[in-house]
Amino acid sequence: MHHASIRTADIFRAIAFYERLGFTVCERFTAGTTLACWMEGLGGRIELIQIPQPRPAADAFGDEHYTGYYHLSFDLTAHTNDLPHWLEQLRASFEAASQEPTSSLKPLKVLLEPTQQIIGDRVYEVTFIADSDGLPLEFIRVMS
Repeated sequence: MHHASIRTADIFRAIAFYERLGFTVCERFTAGTTLACWMEGLGGRIELIQIPQPRPAADAFGDEHYTGYYHLSFDLTAHTNDLPHWLEQLRASFEAASQEPTSSLKPLKVLLEPTQQIIGDRVYEVTFIADSDGLPLEFIRVMS
């Protein structure tokens, strides 16, 4: 896959959010009359597109009747040995950033605290957070 595209209400706030996750901007461009960029990190590439006059996103995580694209998932197996510890560090990073006077970031919103899930013959640690527009992001780590 080349990239996953995310439509955002505020591209600068979204870039700051994804930079905290370890992504870096690799290309800035315009899509029609709006700002866009590609960011790379955690083994993948995302595209952010700023939407003029945005409406709130559907609650894909909380609405059990929602249909459509659900979430992006990032494999942290090569990045951490402990998903709860990784999430706690991320939470502290967002909390500190949200206190900075010029920051547009808010404290991290955790949708699902780290839990274990068996899929096939593997055990995973899984957690979900919301991005700067409230879209769900999943982070997984293979345990065995």
